[in-house]
Amino acid sequence: MTSDQTGAKISIEDFLAMLPEGAGKLNEKMGVELVEISAERVVATMPVAGNTQPYGLLHGGASVVLAETLGSIGSGIHAFDMGKMSVGVDINATHHRAATTGLVTGVATAVHLGRSSASYEIVITDERGKRVCTSRITCALVPLRTS
Repeated sequence: MTSDQTGAKISIEDFLAMLPEGAGKLNEKMGVELVEISAERVVATMPVAGNTQPYGLLHGGASVVLAETLGSIGSGIHAFDMGKMSVGVDINATHHRAATTGLVTGVATAVHLGRSSASYEIVITDERGKRVCTSRITCALVPLRTS
């Protein structure tokens, strides 16, 4: 990424093109689709179908994957502006209600954008706008690896 491509100015396509594995194999398998990206806010959708547990409900782990993806993208954009990369160090999730069909939407909002860490609250809702999950992630900002 160049400095004019970071923050709110970078397109999703340009951002993904700069990553070694694009969106990543897990996100591809789970059908995660980015909608909006910036250091302050990241939005994506994910289908319930294919991401369920044995009772046909959205798997809690799938919600955590979506949450970690969103927080990691936002913190990665923030870190890059300082010549750093982000690595997750803590994540938690509270599952409020089941989702059984359609898409869920995750919105990550920055709660702290510092020099050594970044934290996000992620709210995942169903197609009716009902909250399915609330998550929080903290990422450490570390020097970029050159190899």
